[in-house]
Amino acid sequence: MPSVVVTGVSTGIGAAIAADLCRRGWRVFGTVRRMDDADRLASELGSNFTPVIADVTDVDSLSRAAATVAEALDGASLDGLVCNAGISIPGPILHQPLEELDRQWKVNVLGQVATVQAFGSLLGAREGFAGKPGRIVMMSSVSGRLSWPVVGGYAASKHALEAISHSLRRELIPFGVDVVIVGPGPIATPIWEKSAAGVDRSLYQATIYGPLIERFEKEVLARAKDALPPEAVADVVHTALTAETPKVRYAITPAPLMNWLLPLMLPARWLDRIAAKRLGLTRRG
Repeated sequence: MPSVVVTGVSTGIGAAIAADLCRRGWRVFGTVRRMDDADRLASELGSNFTPVIADVTDVDSLSRAAATVAEALDGASLDGLVCNAGISIPGPILHQPLEELDRQWKVNVLGQVATVQAFGSLLGAREGFAGKPGRIVMMSSVSGRLSWPVVGGYAASKHALEAISHSLRRELIPFGVDVVIVGPGPIATPIWEKSAAGVDRSLYQATIYGPLIERFEKEVLARAKDALPPEAVADVVHTALTAETPKVRYAITPAPLMNWLLPLMLPARWLDRIAAKRLGLTRRG
């Protein structure tokens, strides 16, 4: 039975990944921050699932989680680590509180590095390891390559995560531990509603971005209706974990031509105009 640690499994993509891998016969250690989520998931997912209490922003909790997993493995190594935990707090960069930007950085970037450092040795990233090395899957986003208004802080954190992933993949070559990036587009998970509801409108009402926040919320909820199910991401994560020669990066998005390929090909100034038109951003003065 192959084993894997998946972070942030309480809802959404993480929950779908954990459920999918359990169904496929994996032993899944899933991190959650609350005991009620741990109990619920243990009941729902069955004997292949082991909940682990951990917060990716708390190094001590990650160390305890790694010790718990190591004890359960009883000398065996991990086959996979899926760094899925992440948050999105929208807001215009000109006015967004620095603590909101800092929070995203701590969870989406430093938290992923801390997770790799905690579980790396169990994957085989250590001197003298003689087993089969495991594989790391980093959960990025289309925002890891494309930046849109109101989600600049989130996009910055995902750009940084992708840079770290590329460096890490090359640094881990001596150990045989591979790093694969998965970058979903719109996925039907609670993060959409949380993103829309997470904006404190009062912070921006006195700025030109007040109306923009309302249009952003409508845009987010409209895109959520056409989003892919989280199971689509889970299927790709399984491929990333098991393919003999995986891609460096997998993109998952509805209408990939319009949502992914064309935006990457178009000049940046064209994307500026598209974003301005969709969100009502007009030149002042």
